[in-house]
Amino acid sequence: MFRTRPASAACAAAARSLLASPAVPARRGFATVTTPPASAAPATSAKPAAPVISTTRSHKVVVVGAGAAGLSVSHQLLASGQFAPDDIALVDPATWHHYQPGWTLVGAGLKTREELRRELGGLVDPKLKFYREGVRAFAPGDNYVTLAGGDTLGYEQLVVVPGIHIDYGSIAGLPEALADLGSGVSSIYGYDTCEKVFRSIEALERGVALFTQPAGVIKCAGAPQKAMWLAFDYWRRAGLYDPKNPAASPIQIAFATGLPVMFGVPKYSAALEKMRQDRGVEGLFEHDLVAVEGRTAVFARPGGKEKVARKFDLLHAVPKMGPHAFVKSSPLANDAGYVDVDDTTTRHKTFANVWSVGDASSLPTSKTAAAITSQAPVLVRNLLAALARQPPAAAYDGYTSCPLLTEYGKVMLAEFKYGGEPKETFGDWLGIDQAVPRRAFYHLKKDFFPWVYYNYMTKGTWGGPQGWIR
Repeated sequence: MFRTRPASAACAAAARSLLASPAVPARRGFATVTTPPASAAPATSAKPAAPVISTTRSHKVVVVGAGAAGLSVSHQLLASGQFAPDDIALVDPATWHHYQPGWTLVGAGLKTREELRRELGGLVDPKLKFYREGVRAFAPGDNYVTLAGGDTLGYEQLVVVPGIHIDYGSIAGLPEALADLGSGVSSIYGYDTCEKVFRSIEALERGVALFTQPAGVIKCAGAPQKAMWLAFDYWRRAGLYDPKNPAASPIQIAFATGLPVMFGVPKYSAALEKMRQDRGVEGLFEHDLVAVEGRTAVFARPGGKEKVARKFDLLHAVPKMGPHAFVKSSPLANDAGYVDVDDTTTRHKTFANVWSVGDASSLPTSKTAAAITSQAPVLVRNLLAALARQPPAAAYDGYTSCPLLTEYGKVMLAEFKYGGEPKETFGDWLGIDQAVPRRAFYHLKKDFFPWVYYNYMTKGTWGGPQGWIR
């Protein structure tokens, strides 16, 4: 059922076919909004699944969350042929499904946010029972979930994959600054805020540009500096920043991170630190943004040191993130609030019929869509084994990936597993160093990955480096 064919050759071929010179967006009016063509809408032969008016009932499998993990897992389960219609229930209150890794491209002026979203109901196979409703609570001891409206869903197996919560209020003054079009403050981490990033970049002609990354867990730990590197390249090409003489440039750039290093994996961190120094970007390490006060950013320092205030003309802010309250307060959560699963099997450490992957899980790896491509097949195989009363046999090694945009037209393709050990698809296959930014990787990020996501991953037929699932 889960036979795969290698993806490396297919990915490389797709990248090589996209060799048009990478374009840098032209400067445009501050209020300009580009509408994607009608052809951007996905073609689908399946009848969109209609949301169900929830009543108390039971299913063999209940999947909470219809993001990248929820759609992948539920459709892979369905493809096993072991479930009748309505045996699998999918629960999510959302109307829209977003390709969130693409918001970096929106912030760089390379795509519109509209072309990266789809109506959620149209992505759900009609054989799945779709409850468009939130979850109030879990009762794993009694094998049921309470929905937001008060009804309950019983289950034999439960998959908890609702993602994590982006807490804009974790930084004082940030929600107000994001809502103010003239504040110079933006963030690629939300549908409502990612467009403002490029508008702020193209509007800035002089001053201090400050890019931040918080301490703690966030989605795609490389994304905060992706925004910075693309802004750097835009200003460099516009003649507003000279990496050979940054002090004399109209724009100065600083990266303030709550971490002590540029990236959590030593190999890529070393390459990114050298890049930072070569490009003349100021590094503010162990600076955790806690407040935005007008045009001043306030940072907390470790060990109770005095807070640091920095003036800015442009601020790209990344709020803190964490588990949803209904997960954190449940019996399923560990001390940090994430679903407490085994690192290799994805099975809950206490409740044997509960599973989790993706952002909501306790799996100790970077939270990315790429990680889910490797996590979902493991979960599905082990869940099916559990239904057959067999022990879990599939193992997850911590694989994840972060395509780090370093300029228009180049990407550093960071791939690694548990322990910060590189696990490079193209390095192993072609013997190249993926810490060196490359143009082919840029086209994978910009063109191939968004295409394969909606055409295959959300349908449960994409296994990342392992290739297509059939």
